[in-house]
Amino acid sequence: MTILFMNLRLVGYVSVCLLSGTVLGLAANFARLFLPNINHDFTIFSLVVPSLTIFVFLLLVQFAQPIIEVIVHFILGVLWLAMGAWSADIIGYVQCYPLGGQEQPTSNGSMSARTYCYEFKVIEALSWCIFVLFAFFFMIIISLTMRAVVCGRYYAWREHISQLGWFGELPGYPTEAVYPRGPPMVGYGNYAGYGQPYPMMGHGVQIGGNYVQQIPGHSIVIQPGANGHPPTITQVPGVV
Repeated sequence: MTILFMNLRLVGYVSVCLLSGTVLGLAANFARLFLPNINHDFTIFSLVVPSLTIFVFLLLVQFAQPIIEVIVHFILGVLWLAMGAWSADIIGYVQCYPLGGQEQPTSNGSMSARTYCYEFKVIEALSWCIFVLFAFFFMIIISLTMRAVVCGRYYAWREHISQLGWFGELPGYPTEAVYPRGPPMVGYGNYAGYGQPYPMMGHGVQIGGNYVQQIPGHSIVIQPGANGHPPTITQVPGVV
C-alpha cells in the first residue's frame, strides 16, 4: 500500500469519527431533554447522521474502493450539509451570552437557555466542519483515482483504495507483489510505467542522454529497473 496516503486517510477518518461522536453526544442529550414533543424532527435527524457516519466508516475499513468511497463521501457530505443548514435555521444569529438567566422549555421542565444555545452552536459549527472535510475527501479521491487511470491503471476505481498513491507517489508503491516498484521512465512523465514492459514502436527512443536505435523488424521494450537502477532496454523481434 502507499503508506503516506493511507496514513493521511486514517487521520482524516478518525477526525471525522471523533467530530461525529461529539455531535452524537450532544444530540443524545437533546433527545433526552426534548423528545418526543420539542424539536422532534431535528433531534431525530441529528442522531441518525453521526451514527450513520461512524457505522459507514467502520464498513469502509473492510470494503474500501475509490468508487465506493466517492459515493459515500457525496451522500454523507449532503447529509452533513443539511444538518448544518437546518441547525443554522433553528438557532439563527442568536447571541448566546445575553441569554443568561433565561430558561429553555424541555419535555420535563426547563434548562438554561444559554447552555442550550451554546450546545446548538457547537452542533452547527461541527456540522459545517464535517461537511467541508467530506468535500475535501471527495475531491482528493477523485483526483488520485483519475491520476492513476491516466497513468495506465484502468481499473483503479475498483481496486483496493490502498493502491492509490499520494500526489508525487507511484500508485501501488511499495507493494511489489501487485506493482513492482521502480523509478519512472525518463522522458515519459513522472508516472510512466509500473513494472510492466512498455513496447516502443518507431525508429528509436531517447533514454536520458542516450539514444537507442531500433533494429529493423524489432520492437523496443523498456522495463523499469528495480531499486533505483536504470531501466532495462530490450529489442524483441517482431511486434510486441
